[in-house]
Amino acid sequence: MPAAGIAPGLPAPRLVAASFASATSVAFVAPAAARALVPSGRTPATRLACAGSLRYRGAGRSMGRTFQRYLFRQILLPFSAGLALFTFVLLIARIMKLVELVVNRGVPVLEVLKVFSYILPAFLEVTVPMALLLACLMACGRLSADSEFVAMKACGLSLYQFARPFAVVAGFVWLLATFLAVYVRPLGNAGLKASIFELARTRASAGLKEHVFNDDFKGLVIYVDAIEPPGNELRRILISDRRDPDQHNTVIARRGLLVPDEDARTLDLRLFEGTIFTNAEGDPSFHKTDFGSYDVSLDLVEALGQLDRSAKDPSEMTLSELGERIVRLDATGAKSLKERVERMRRFSVPFAAIVFTLLAIPLGLQPVRAVRSRGLALSLGIILLYYVLLSAAETLATQGRAPVGIALWTPNVVLGLLGAVLFRRAARERPLGFESRFATLVATLRDRAAATGAA
Repeated sequence: MPAAGIAPGLPAPRLVAASFASATSVAFVAPAAARALVPSGRTPATRLACAGSLRYRGAGRSMGRTFQRYLFRQILLPFSAGLALFTFVLLIARIMKLVELVVNRGVPVLEVLKVFSYILPAFLEVTVPMALLLACLMACGRLSADSEFVAMKACGLSLYQFARPFAVVAGFVWLLATFLAVYVRPLGNAGLKASIFELARTRASAGLKEHVFNDDFKGLVIYVDAIEPPGNELRRILISDRRDPDQHNTVIARRGLLVPDEDARTLDLRLFEGTIFTNAEGDPSFHKTDFGSYDVSLDLVEALGQLDRSAKDPSEMTLSELGERIVRLDATGAKSLKERVERMRRFSVPFAAIVFTLLAIPLGLQPVRAVRSRGLALSLGIILLYYVLLSAAETLATQGRAPVGIALWTPNVVLGLLGAVLFRRAARERPLGFESRFATLVATLRDRAAATGAA
């Protein structure tokens, strides 16, 4: 006779498992997992019977939508938190500089937000896979700590079936990161370059600070005692002009006004009520000239050479533009390694989302108490290892000491193989191998520390 509440016709091993689960439902199955695995409104024995018969009813091949939505929710919340955390940490230095532009230099908030929107895609390309790694570690860790993963295995779910929702999310994140790297980041970098150029052209005083000797302009050192809002009017100015190698001019003025020249991409610093002290090279005497108005030309292209629109940086180019430049450089015999590295990087870095997920599932399912702290520590360790490998690979490829494709994909291959080995061991319910070694190392260090203290 089948046990009460157990679906008749269930195979004998499954019947025993379901009967045992129904007898120990409080300690064995976490309530959240039970609610997700079976329909509501049934007795505990019937609910666990439904859970136990998941595989028998064919759900082993395709898990129920309710169960998938449950796992998606477990991933989504830490993913959102991790994305906000990692993006904020990487952007905090830029944010402080943008806030300084608003508070101290009078740059409009809308212009600063525009610059921020151009900066963001370059960081999201990196932080989206990082957030996925943290989300998978924390989701798997919570399910393991609450014994929900044990309940899922008791219901007939293998690790491969459990990993399907994670694989779906990883695939989506991979496509999103690839889209950001291939299309959005180049547009953002180009827009950032143009926006900063316009900002420097119209509000060059954002780069001038009070009581600071500014040497951004070649051959000029500018000191300003006070800057009047909105930032175009300067007070008590001292300029050291060495642009002419045959003579040195020292200019002192009571006030000045920044006048942009749109056609020449220059700024004229118009000085009023001042004096010019000029001495020739090797001549100890000097000439004094008083003036009512005097213009000093500030070359923005020279000062902000990295913003010169005439030569695009590879990070600002589309894939077609990169291909054209590579062909052109190869035809002239010039090196195109930087362009090749940039093109390959746009595909290798987003693939880290797949690699991180493959690593996170077996690592996250290891039983621990402090799920959040362990998940954050593990994610930071894996991210550090990945980007150390990536940085070394980019350096070798840029210097021509390793093939670009092999170098840029080495971090993914190394961590991917490690993840595949750990995942396979976890699927076979074998220990991952490093827990006992780590415990032995900790015990050895503790014993040595105790012996050193006793001595």
